[in-house]
Amino acid sequence: MDAEFPDGSDPVVDWRDAVSHASPPPELTTVGPDFAVVHEGPLVRRYADLEPGTHHELEGFAFTTLAPRGELLATFATVNDVHFGEEVCGEVHGTDIGPTFRSEPGDRPYPELMNRAAAAEISLLAPVAVLVKGDLTSNGTEAEYEAFRAVYEPAFGDRLHVIRGNHESYNHAPFARASIQRVDLPGVCAVLVDTSVDGSPSGTVTAEQLDEIDSIAASADRPVLLFGHHHVGDADSPERADHTFGIDLHASALLVDLISRRPIVRGFFSGHTHRNRVRTFEATGDVPYGEVASVKDFPGVWAEYRVYEDGILQIVHRISDPAALRWSDRTRHMFQGLYEDYAFGTLEDRCYEISIG
Repeated sequence: MDAEFPDGSDPVVDWRDAVSHASPPPELTTVGPDFAVVHEGPLVRRYADLEPGTHHELEGFAFTTLAPRGELLATFATVNDVHFGEEVCGEVHGTDIGPTFRSEPGDRPYPELMNRAAAAEISLLAPVAVLVKGDLTSNGTEAEYEAFRAVYEPAFGDRLHVIRGNHESYNHAPFARASIQRVDLPGVCAVLVDTSVDGSPSGTVTAEQLDEIDSIAASADRPVLLFGHHHVGDADSPERADHTFGIDLHASALLVDLISRRPIVRGFFSGHTHRNRVRTFEATGDVPYGEVASVKDFPGVWAEYRVYEDGILQIVHRISDPAALRWSDRTRHMFQGLYEDYAFGTLEDRCYEISIG
C-alpha cells in the first residue's frame, strides 16, 4: 500500500487491541449465481446448488444470488497488486503507523504464497484469459518480474495479459509497457490500459490512449470492458485518494465523458487502492467503476468474470488455501486496525451484475 492510506481521518482503533482479538466472526465473502461462501478464520464453508437471482438466508446472512442472463459464453479472471519481492506488509514510508508484518523465518515469502494459491484457484476455472492489472513487483526489478512470471506464465501461458502499475513505473521498470492491449473474448472485448506514469505513484490516461479506446469502442461488435491499474478520479469525492492518487482528475473526466458517448463500454476495473469498491458516475448511469483488493494481503482476493449473452457477473473470491488464509487474517489488522473495513468493502462491492444494455 502507498502513502495515501489512510484517507486523512484520525485513527479510532488501537491496532494492539485489534491484533489481540480472537479469530474474526463468520463473514459472507462471495456470492455467485448458484453458490455462496462463508469464511470464519481458517474455516471455509461453500453453499452450492442455490437458486439464481433468489433471496437466501444462511448462517444469519441475508443475500440475493446473482442472476445470469442467457448462455454462458466465457469465463476470465483478474488479479492485481501482487507485489513480488515485497518483504514488509503494511509499511508506509515516512510514518510509524502500524502494525507491519513479515513472513516467518523459513516460510515461503508471502507474495509467492498468496500468488501461487491464487493461480491454483483460478486454474480450476479453465479461464479463457487472465488479466493482471499492475503492481507486478515491489521495486520494479527484473528479478521480481521473473518471480512473477515463474508463477503465472506456466499456469496460463498465452492466456496471460499483463499491464504495469505504479510500482513498475515509479521505478522506471522496462517491462509490461504496452500502452493499450485489446483482448477479444467470446461475448466481450477486454481492453487493458496502461494508466501508469514514470516516476509517479498516481496515474493518467493520455490523449492517444483515449483516441485508441474510442476507436475500439466505435468498431466493437460486443461489449467493451476497460482494465487499468489506477482507479478513476472523482472531483466530487470526499476522499483524498480520489483526487490525487488515481488517474488525474482531468484525464478521469475525459475518460468518463468518452464512456458516456460510447455506451458499448460497460465498465472500468482497477486495482491500486487495495480495496473492494464499486462506484458509478451520473454521466454514465449504471456503468460500474470497480476496484478489486490486492492478492498479497487482506482480504487476499482475485476476481472472476462470467460473460453471458445478456450480462456479465463480477465475482470476487477470497483466496482459501489454509496458509494463505492464515497470512491474510494476520494482515487484516494493518494501519492501526483501519485496514479491515477499508479493504474488504461490502458484498455489493465485490459481487455484482454488469449490465450490457
